Amino acid sequence: MTYQPPTALPRDVIDQEDVHRALVAHDFGTVFRLARERAGISYSRFATECDIKPNRVGELARGIGQITTFEKIVQIADALRVPGHVLGLADRPWETDSPGHTEETGYPHMRRRTILQAATATGLAAALPSLHQPVPPHRITLAYVEQLRARAARLRRLDIVLGGGDTHRVYLAEVQHTKSLLRDAVFTGDSRQKLTGLLAEQAQQAGWAAFDSGRAREARSLYEESRTHARDAHDDDLYGNALAFLAYQELSDDRRAAVSVAQASCATITPNTPSTVRALLYERLAWACAIDGQVASTERALDDARDALATAEEDEPQPDWSAWVDYTELEIMTGRCWTELNRPLRAVPVLTRALGRYSDDNARDKSLYLSWLAQAYLTAGEVEEAARHVSRAATLAYGVASQRPAQRLTPLITHLRPHAGIGAVRELLDRAAV
Repeated sequence: MTYQPPTALPRDVIDQEDVHRALVAHDFGTVFRLARERAGISYSRFATECDIKPNRVGELARGIGQITTFEKIVQIADALRVPGHVLGLADRPWETDSPGHTEETGYPHMRRRTILQAATATGLAAALPSLHQPVPPHRITLAYVEQLRARAARLRRLDIVLGGGDTHRVYLAEVQHTKSLLRDAVFTGDSRQKLTGLLAEQAQQAGWAAFDSGRAREARSLYEESRTHARDAHDDDLYGNALAFLAYQELSDDRRAAVSVAQASCATITPNTPSTVRALLYERLAWACAIDGQVASTERALDDARDALATAEEDEPQPDWSAWVDYTELEIMTGRCWTELNRPLRAVPVLTRALGRYSDDNARDKSLYLSWLAQAYLTAGEVEEAARHVSRAATLAYGVASQRPAQRLTPLITHLRPHAGIGAVRELLDRAAV
């Protein structure tokens, strides 16, 4: 018989909305408090089984501090018998031996509280050993900085298939390593300036991962830091991109201010700015204008982005951090903007066309973009199509360590609930209730 610890939570407790939400967020203090109230498990038992000091359990239950280390999260998962997928972990060894265990195959659960376990703060990267850092040379040369830049480009590919919850620590470690080189190393020629520019690039990537994993305050700090490093490196392109990231961040607080910051990012464009950088900055200006309801400004910025791609010279060198911007990405941004401006007749065709060319390997991004297609259909009154695309988006995003798909899909499901009499909606809601 499989050992069952005295702190094992009953399944019906794990499935309660507030308990499940706390588990997904790694808010173990709330879990301890609710488990004591509803399952009668004392703090002293939690302390013993989880190897936490009793007074520390009490502090966590009162909202003081949090558990962040991977090892301790695994220990708590085993002590409370919380399935690994709820906490962003692989299946625990005891799960395969437990009665009623089934593999997670077929259509994933889609209930509101489990849509995208992606929201977890600790993901795949936390379970991996630290990435190998080669011993730097005695003197930092321009050639060595280019090697580090190539490494950053390789690591950036992780963002294609993993969410910020998985990549955040990886990218942040790169930032810290580059800072240590700037602090301690000896440099030749312009290598210090170039390495400072690389640090600006790395801080933007780390900020993006922080934003994607729900660490908004940390993301803003990294973007501000990136802007400073880009200025010190005299890199106008990265400086403009730092402003664009800050504009994106500002949208949740002050839309008009976000538009101003996005306009400032576009003001950094010069005749020497690479075409993909120009397109990227104009795209983000278009997005800020769309969120602020500025129709004419949105269309003008999208036209500028399109012109930037159309006027690209053959074999024009592009920085790796903007090389992903192409006509497909521009079409997706165009569709997103028209969706936000409540123009579904414009949004649906362009999103459908672009997403038909978009690989499912980009699961997080495709899930997000499908959510805008679903929103456009919902605005147009095409409820069945909206439900179908929400289902597809949730299927793609399941298990990706990003908070953003859940933030998009949950309100869409709420808007679909009044249409439960429609078959596609009823099927979606039934799966959401599993």
